[in-house]
Amino acid sequence: MDVTDIRSGKILVIDDDEDVLRAARLLLKRHMSLVHTEKEPKRLASLMEKEKYDVILLDMNFARDVSSGQEGFDWLDRILEIDSAAVVILITAYGDVEMAVQAIKAGAFDFVQKPWQNEKLLATISAGMKLRWSQVKVESLKSREKQLYADLDQKFQDFIGDSAAMHQVFSTIRKVAKTDANVLILGENGTGKELVAREIHRQSSRSDEAFISVDMGAIPETLFESELFGHLRGAFTDARENRAGRFEMASGGTLFLDEIGNLHLPLQAKLLAALQNRMVTRVGSNTPMPIDIRLICATNMQIHEMVGENRFRQDLLYRINTVEIELPPLREHTEDIHLLVSHFLDIYCRKYKKATKRIQASTLKRLEKYNWPGNVRELRHAVERAVIMSDSDTLGPEDFFLPDSKTTRDGVALDTYNLGEVEEKVIRAVLIKHQGNVSHAAKELGLTRTSLYRRMQKHGL
Repeated sequence: MDVTDIRSGKILVIDDDEDVLRAARLLLKRHMSLVHTEKEPKRLASLMEKEKYDVILLDMNFARDVSSGQEGFDWLDRILEIDSAAVVILITAYGDVEMAVQAIKAGAFDFVQKPWQNEKLLATISAGMKLRWSQVKVESLKSREKQLYADLDQKFQDFIGDSAAMHQVFSTIRKVAKTDANVLILGENGTGKELVAREIHRQSSRSDEAFISVDMGAIPETLFESELFGHLRGAFTDARENRAGRFEMASGGTLFLDEIGNLHLPLQAKLLAALQNRMVTRVGSNTPMPIDIRLICATNMQIHEMVGENRFRQDLLYRINTVEIELPPLREHTEDIHLLVSHFLDIYCRKYKKATKRIQASTLKRLEKYNWPGNVRELRHAVERAVIMSDSDTLGPEDFFLPDSKTTRDGVALDTYNLGEVEEKVIRAVLIKHQGNVSHAAKELGLTRTSLYRRMQKHGL
């Protein structure tokens, strides 16, 4: 057999027979980097504290209990108390199938009889070491994955507010996070929908598992199934390797489907089937795979109105909105602006290594009067720019490039001449004016409903 894969391994052999220990030492030292032999099992704990062994060979029958193997089972329990992932191979002169089964059920990796066959013993040790190394690799990958998720999650730690509206949101999050109920988050762009989704995940029983975010508006229709359900190698032209979909990646954790209102009807049916069956089938496969996810969806569109207009499936809406959380636009809780500005100032002064800055009362009043069509995201960017550009320790009105009240009408801030941005702001303002009624908004804008929907989709409204 090829034993080169165990040369870097470390093994501990425990047996009260000196001849057995000598034979093990002579055999194993030629194949492994470290071989410790020990006659007294009471030294197990101190030996395991000093060294991390890949495999432990443990005699089942010590002098106190020559034939039943019970003492070996007792020491096996002690080893697994110290290291639950320890790979233990039990050895005995009185082996039988029943004892082997009991040993494996008790947590042993395998079972060998003495006198052993050298090749068989080496093969068993090699298999045990591969298991140990795979366990170590998995733990390392889990630690790295957890750190990566923590790093990604760091930029979503700004979900704060002290207004009554935000306290209501916080209360709902606390209640729903403890369950696995599906959640639909509604709100304009920039109100913090992903922040809410991540906060629900952080407070849930799934917080140690993956949080997978998918922008549904960014996935081409032709790649929908591949992205969400995965694919097998060769399933289509560019499928060069097997790939897990987002549902598989999120299994055990939380799947966040952002901008779900942008999903076309045929794709809605496929999504509904996966949610109802809690199974997905990779493209190119005929084998369904079970999934275990907590689903959170979000949209900035008037999704209930879309159901009435047959643009969103009602059965899918029922499936995704067990609980709805509606986020207020910043203009409806301006009392939180001071708190948010202070928070963002602290973040960006540290990020750009600037002296601590404060904000003038007159500046704060101006910020509170502004309409904030981009909501908290726009406020955050405004503070960041002010921190970068200002040389003063106190930020004044001139440090914030906001449109003057004379240049606004019905909440439309014409601080740019870019036609695309102007169109988006005008459409948004008219929709707000008519409380989301698309028919009335289209009439005021001089558009057909179809044309307005097309522009709304273009701008993600």
